[in-house]
Amino acid sequence: MANIDTDNTFGVSGPLHLTLVDWCNSYHRRTIAATLVNAAYIVELDRQQNRHGAAALAPQWWNFFGFELIHVLADNNDLSFFGCIFQFIGTAYNNNYYSNYLLSSHQIPPTYVIAFRGTVTKPESRARDLRLDLQCIGNSIRNSSRFQQGLIAVADVIKKAGSAGNVWLAGHSLGSAIGLLIGKDMAKFGCHLETYLFNPPFISLPIERIKNEKLKHGLHKGKVYLTAALAAVTKRYKEYEEEEEEDPFVAMSGWVPYLFVNPADPICSGYIGYFENREKMMEIGDGKFGSLPAKKCFTSIIISAVRGNDSDAFHLLPNAYLTSNHNSPSSLDVLQAHGINQWWKSDLQLEHKLYKYR
Repeated sequence: MANIDTDNTFGVSGPLHLTLVDWCNSYHRRTIAATLVNAAYIVELDRQQNRHGAAALAPQWWNFFGFELIHVLADNNDLSFFGCIFQFIGTAYNNNYYSNYLLSSHQIPPTYVIAFRGTVTKPESRARDLRLDLQCIGNSIRNSSRFQQGLIAVADVIKKAGSAGNVWLAGHSLGSAIGLLIGKDMAKFGCHLETYLFNPPFISLPIERIKNEKLKHGLHKGKVYLTAALAAVTKRYKEYEEEEEEDPFVAMSGWVPYLFVNPADPICSGYIGYFENREKMMEIGDGKFGSLPAKKCFTSIIISAVRGNDSDAFHLLPNAYLTSNHNSPSSLDVLQAHGINQWWKSDLQLEHKLYKYR
């Protein structure tokens, strides 16, 4: 779950073409969110390589779009930087690149952006990051100090921004898992943050790699019934008796995060099947089983049974605006398909779809 962009110089690999920003344009917003997440990676790389002052590469990535870095989140375990808090300050000038921002009442930039990086496989952060990747697989990332620190930081920023503030949440890979959990917790209390999650991990069997659509749907459907049977045995699925207003899953229904996935990336491609299968199960009239794949995960039920407590998978969402990058698989290897830098390219073959829980 690592950032694979090897050239961290903004003047070489950054979105230099985006000099006039329309905050109502989805491509512009996606580009800026991805750029700030990449900046969170480079802040850590600057730290590890002792790049300070004029030698630091990270500031180029936020200065160009009129942001400033106001706080860095450091991991309590290895002291690595895993997140950044940016504040929008307006017109920016950086390395002879002048960005003029035209703002009006219907073009609202974020007041603050909280961005979380993914795995950095460099010596000073590798052990800790890979351990957190394993926590994602084991569905226990909520227990990590990074999640706790991130949650506190986001709550503080929301309080600082006030009712007139516009706060964005963004992350890539491991950072998306942390951002997703924070966004879910905030949504349960009625705070719906504008959220950009790039290549978020989806821990499941690699069913999306199957080319035969009938076989793929059959496996998805079989997994739903197997999940229902396992849930009944472990007595961890009570949706049929619950009132909707008491359901925390329904409580998040006002929040619609933006998810960005690549079908060639096995780490995040499961989201495509998750949402598509959920719709198909409702359409074919499977009644009460139709909502099961939205709320319960086969893996999380097993983990819950082993641990003896409820452990809903972090990837389960009522709503999402899903964007898939369908650039030719022949030109994308797995590392490229998982990279953050693909998301500010202007020539992507994208498919967008809004999924809402019913």
